[in-house]
Amino acid sequence: MSNPVFSNSAVFGERRGRGGVQQAPPPQYGQAPYGQAPYGQAPYGQAPYGQPSLEDMYNGPAATTRDTGRMTYDDVIMKTGGLLALLVVVAAATWFVAPGLWPIGMIVGLVLGLVNAFKKNPSPALIVAYTVAQGVFLGGISLAFQGMTIDSATGTAEPIVMQAVLGTLATFGAALFLFRSGKVRVTPKFTRWLLIAMVGYLAFSLLNVVLSFFIASEGFGPLRNGPVGILVGLVAVGLAAASLIMDFDFIKRGVEQGIPAKFAWTAAFGLIVTLVWLYLEILRILAIFNSND
Repeated sequence: MSNPVFSNSAVFGERRGRGGVQQAPPPQYGQAPYGQAPYGQAPYGQAPYGQPSLEDMYNGPAATTRDTGRMTYDDVIMKTGGLLALLVVVAAATWFVAPGLWPIGMIVGLVLGLVNAFKKNPSPALIVAYTVAQGVFLGGISLAFQGMTIDSATGTAEPIVMQAVLGTLATFGAALFLFRSGKVRVTPKFTRWLLIAMVGYLAFSLLNVVLSFFIASEGFGPLRNGPVGILVGLVAVGLAAASLIMDFDFIKRGVEQGIPAKFAWTAAFGLIVTLVWLYLEILRILAIFNSND
């Protein structure tokens, strides 16, 4: 059986019969012989007068998003890069100007994150607002975590923020490499495993928050201190990396299916959410490991 892509094509389809390829039937009155164009029409592969030929179209520039109205990888990369740049700028400004605003940024970011997650159509304004709120949150919480590593004798702190940034970029690159190489594939089993693990981690995190109101802890919650906290953090980093691979698969399918270009904002938003989570987990591990309390 031939490839259905070709056999069902009007260009590559063949008519088979006795002795292999069947000859075309004789033309009827008013029709052109097989392989020849009717009078007044250009032969196949040639364009009518005044219109570009197939060769001209092939050698011409690639269609852009404005031409097709569909999402492309370039759309996602540009929007994600722009949001990341905004996130870093806001976080740096918060670090130096008003680090105490991080609880407000956390609450506003959580609310806007839920709103954006459940919107059917992406809102660039709300996604940008979410990024700003997360920048405020990350700038303040990063300074607070680094403050836990200050050596009382020398007064210096471990550079855990820079280490967390590098760790986030390295994990992102590793996840992208594994996805592009096909070594890790998003299968129904993979998706089911990740969903169960995420639900379990969410339940654990909520329990840790509730217990922190009743049990004294070092700032990470009673279930996230010491070696146990580092172990849980490593599991969370693995889950975040798996979530990145899922994000890549969603983006790939969206581009292949030709979804509208506006959903590049949704793709960028999803990547930002996962990257923020990944950064926080790596930062928490480093803060626990280097804590001087």
